[in-house]
Amino acid sequence: MTRLRKMMLEELERRNYSQSTTRAYIQTVEDFAGYFGCRPDQLGPEHIRQYQAQLFSKRKLAPNTVTQRLAALRFFFVKTLHKSWSADQTPYPKKVVHLPEILSQEEVARLIDAAATPFHRIVLMTLYATGVRRAELAHLKVSDIDSQRMVIHVQGGKGRKDRDVMLSPKLLEALREHWRGLRRKPGTWLFPGNRWHTGKEPIDTKVPWQACQQAAQRAGITKRVHPHTLRHCFATHLLEAGADLRTIQVLLGHRDLEETTIYLHLSQRHLNATASPLDSLALSPAVQPDDLMRSK
Repeated sequence: MTRLRKMMLEELERRNYSQSTTRAYIQTVEDFAGYFGCRPDQLGPEHIRQYQAQLFSKRKLAPNTVTQRLAALRFFFVKTLHKSWSADQTPYPKKVVHLPEILSQEEVARLIDAAATPFHRIVLMTLYATGVRRAELAHLKVSDIDSQRMVIHVQGGKGRKDRDVMLSPKLLEALREHWRGLRRKPGTWLFPGNRWHTGKEPIDTKVPWQACQQAAQRAGITKRVHPHTLRHCFATHLLEAGADLRTIQVLLGHRDLEETTIYLHLSQRHLNATASPLDSLALSPAVQPDDLMRSK
C-alpha cells in the first residue's frame, strides 16, 4: 500500500465513510493517476479539468457519475493533501433527474411468479415488500426479523443509518417456508451465500440483480427491471394506496423529504386526480375537412 493510499484511507475511516464509498473514492483517484501516468499528488487543477472533460467526451459517463468522480478527487486534494479546491475551475455538472420506470402491481406479480428459482422468488418478494436496497437485503440477519412487532430491522443502511420497515404477513409466511426448505438453517444471515444458501457469508449483491433480470425475461416484461425498480414500485404503490410522503420517507431511509417527492410524479392516483386545463375550455366542435370543402 502506497503512502498516499494509506493517508486517504485513514481520512475516509476517520469520517466513517461506508465501504462502498471508500472503494469508489480510492478507485477514482487510482484511475485519475493512471490516466496521466504519474502520482496523483503531482497533478493539479488543469489535470482535473482534462480528466473531467474526457469523462464526458470519451467515456460518455452520465453527469451524476461525473459528479461522484469529482467528489472523490475533491476529497483527495482537500482532506488528504490539504490543498485548495476552486469551484470555478472545477464546476460540478448540472444534475440530471430522470424519472424511474415503474411496474404496475400486475407486472410485479408477474415478475415474482416468473422467478427462476424459489430462492429468487423470496428475494424478489423481500425487495418489493420492504423497499430495501440490494446491499441492505444482502446484509439482513435472521435476528432482524421481528415477528412480534411485525417489523424488519434494517441495520447500517445508506449513510450508516438504521431503520425499521414493515413485515408483511405474506412475506413472513414466505420466509418461514423458505427457512423450512433449507438443508442447514443459517445462524446469522437471512440470505446466506453459496449454491445451497448455507454459507458463512451473505449473498453477493449481484444475486438480486440476476433475480430481477431473469424473472423479467421469463415474464416477458420489456421495461428495464433491477432491484431499485422494486424499491421505486414499493414507494409508488404505497403512495397510490394512500400512504403519506413522510411515512414513505422514513420507510425508504431518505434523509430529505425532497428525495421522496419524486414519487408524486410517478403515482397514477396523483396524476389522474389533477385535470388538464384543456378540459375546462368551452371549445367549438372541430371543423371537418369535408365541411370546409362544402363551404367553398
